[in-house]
Amino acid sequence: MKRNDRLYVDIHVLQTVPPSCINRDDTGSPKTAVYGGVTRLRVSSQSWKRAARMMMRDETMLDQDDFGSRTKSLAQEIAKALCSLETSISTDEAEKLATDTVNLASGKPIISVKAAKGKAAKPDVEDAQDEEAKNEALFFVTPRQVLSVAKLALAWRQENLKPSKKEVQDALSLKTGIDIALFGRMVAQAPELNIDACVQVAHGISTHKAATEYDYFTAVDDLPTNETAGAAHIGTVEFSSATLYRYATVAVHELRTQLGGIAAAATVEFVRAFVLSMPTGKQNTFANRTLPDALMITVRNDQPVNLVGAFEQPVTTESGGYAGASVARLTEHAQSLYEDFAGDPLLILTCGKALCAVGEHGSFPDLIDHLTKALEAHMGKGDDE
Repeated sequence: MKRNDRLYVDIHVLQTVPPSCINRDDTGSPKTAVYGGVTRLRVSSQSWKRAARMMMRDETMLDQDDFGSRTKSLAQEIAKALCSLETSISTDEAEKLATDTVNLASGKPIISVKAAKGKAAKPDVEDAQDEEAKNEALFFVTPRQVLSVAKLALAWRQENLKPSKKEVQDALSLKTGIDIALFGRMVAQAPELNIDACVQVAHGISTHKAATEYDYFTAVDDLPTNETAGAAHIGTVEFSSATLYRYATVAVHELRTQLGGIAAAATVEFVRAFVLSMPTGKQNTFANRTLPDALMITVRNDQPVNLVGAFEQPVTTESGGYAGASVARLTEHAQSLYEDFAGDPLLILTCGKALCAVGEHGSFPDLIDHLTKALEAHMGKGDDE
């Protein structure tokens, strides 16, 4: 692909989080990683991708039907659509028909029928309530795709028009959802249904060495008896605090291939959500929702450039804070990297006064507006060519 045909939007965020546990491991501890020889606080890419995806879906101005859901209950969703199309069909029949229709898309079952939780498997189960249909893995699907499969299933039932493998695959791929195009879809049983992600999100890490601390807490019984005097419950919660570097990139040219004319709007919606969202882990306990200290967005036509190298040597500070020192480190590293290796981006937009020396500076709404116009202008130029 020629350089002029490529377009990447890189998002660089510096954000301080107070004592919190927004992303924990299997033991309940805040996630960590070793980088530059020291332990950093880490927030997984999956965690922030979900937070951004939920914000996009809940707050977007784009068509809600263009957004998908990840579910292991695909048969039940299609069955609901079937029942709305044909009120005479029972829920059990609808689920079986939905399962049979979806499974035509693959040589291996996408949806399996198993004994319901807590019930023993039976070779010949007559009671449909003893069974449940579940995908082998989470399936990313939009309401339009669900309805399209339901219509195929209904035609099979009413007119004995059994759909072909391709027809079912086409129904499950009808008008790729915005978030499906952004984050991708993998179906091991039917690789034809796979969709490559147009977004890459890095694990957020602290710009400095970070430590995990413990909150010892007690809960008191509000209606105590002589036997429950004192604490009714004792426990600990692990937490940490840090200034994080977060990075994501959007391959806008790939997104345009999948979404067409709404690719610019979808890119901007993702940028907005990635910048403003926050994973919800333990937020009632810590009230940790913050906004970035500094933001830089670059537009490139060669390759994405992650600037995490600015923090390979952990930030230290005599003043006791990390945000200001991290912004200075990011500024210095970006300018050096662009000068020595990468060349200047086509466009640099910044928010947060400390980054004003790097590129065009403004408020976040101004930045979003400028980015929208730049992407629309670039795509309009591509149409003319």
